[in-house]
Amino acid sequence: MTTAAAPVVSADAGFDNVPKDDKRITRAWTFYDWANSVYPLVITSSIFPIYWGSVTKELSPETDVVSFLGYQVPGSSLLTYAISAAFLLIALVSPFLTSLADFSGRKKLFMQFFCYLGAASCAALYLFDKTTLVMSTFIFIAATVGFSGSIVFYNSYLPIISTEEKYDSLSARGFSMGYIGSVLLLIMCLVLIMGHDKFGLDKGEATRIGFLLTGVWWAGFAQIPFTILPKDPGRPAGAVSDSGWLLNGFHELGKVWAQLKHMPNLKRFLLAYFTYNMGVQTVMYVATIFGDKELHLESTALITTILLLQLVGILGAYLFAKLSERIGNTRALSWAVVIWMLICIAGYFVQAGWSFYALASVIGLTMGAIQSLSRSTYSKIIPENTPNTAAFFSFFDVTEKLSIVIGTAVFGVIAQITGSMRNSILALIVFFILGLVFLLTLRGKKLRDEPAAEPTLGPPPATPNIGMPATR
Repeated sequence: MTTAAAPVVSADAGFDNVPKDDKRITRAWTFYDWANSVYPLVITSSIFPIYWGSVTKELSPETDVVSFLGYQVPGSSLLTYAISAAFLLIALVSPFLTSLADFSGRKKLFMQFFCYLGAASCAALYLFDKTTLVMSTFIFIAATVGFSGSIVFYNSYLPIISTEEKYDSLSARGFSMGYIGSVLLLIMCLVLIMGHDKFGLDKGEATRIGFLLTGVWWAGFAQIPFTILPKDPGRPAGAVSDSGWLLNGFHELGKVWAQLKHMPNLKRFLLAYFTYNMGVQTVMYVATIFGDKELHLESTALITTILLLQLVGILGAYLFAKLSERIGNTRALSWAVVIWMLICIAGYFVQAGWSFYALASVIGLTMGAIQSLSRSTYSKIIPENTPNTAAFFSFFDVTEKLSIVIGTAVFGVIAQITGSMRNSILALIVFFILGLVFLLTLRGKKLRDEPAAEPTLGPPPATPNIGMPATR
């Protein structure tokens, strides 16, 4: 007598009853972009790096070398190492946590945990001054982990709440909401910093209040999606074997990994995304320091440029969403990658002045577009109605994080060897060429692969059960 394998019922099956393209739900989903985008703008790109530089310069005016856990490290390098450490950490834990969230039916709970971790850490950066460098470095790492961790669960809602033909436009709307919200908070922070004396504050304290406001804004507006997004259906009866949540989380991850092996288009897209995203994310992370060290721009000019990037990014996200409707996702992405190749060439020759602002406008136009289209394209490639959306998006997230680590490291090494960041910018064109090549392998193909049979979860059958693959 044979013993049948335990049936697999994913917690996400409860999302089958969620109405697609419901305006109330999709609007609430975009509000998480509105809420969390203040982190990459205020903390990653503009105010925090400038404040970090002022603190490390105060600690070491001559050499910019600071003491960290007994090691002497350049202040700018320490910030880069902190970013790399955060992304490596989330890349390691994200696949397991997302598979566990899929299996246990707690997608929203995990999203909330990382959101509050990031928001609380941003608020805690209010304590950052020259006496708290070590502690503040770890707080910054926690903020980065919180942001990166919440995004993967947020992205995984896209195929749950939207029909496929709306992926591009909804993804673009989310990015646009993020640009608008983050610009509003940045302007508020700038008013506070530039008019600090009118508020009875010194400039450093006004800046740190900006970090506090970032955390409050993030956690506060996140209540909109947390309240309206579909509730987790909970753990279905019979879904968990005696091995418990932890081992079942690993099993769920292994099941998704097994599916990936039989999805060549998805693997091609992840490879393309990995390569061109190395260039995109590196440019985004080094833009401020490039303008500061290479072009010697004032902090006000840098922040003005960042505001320009955000505003133009709204237009770019919508333009490329419309373009993808006319020529297809992979062709639209290919055109975006070609533009980024031209940006690298122009970046080698750019000087302070009108050429810099013109280049910044083009970067802004394609920055949001390529990120928005990448997210929606991936949603179209993963299996339709898959119960493992978070686990699938964790692979997308890990690809992004590892590309940031490698891209920024390559940029730094080339700049150190050659003595110029212009050479590093030019070298990034290699990543875009590779990304374009991999994208071209998808042209003319139907994006979504035929679904592969999923392995069962639970104890193996006592005897072979030939011809009975697990299905949903």
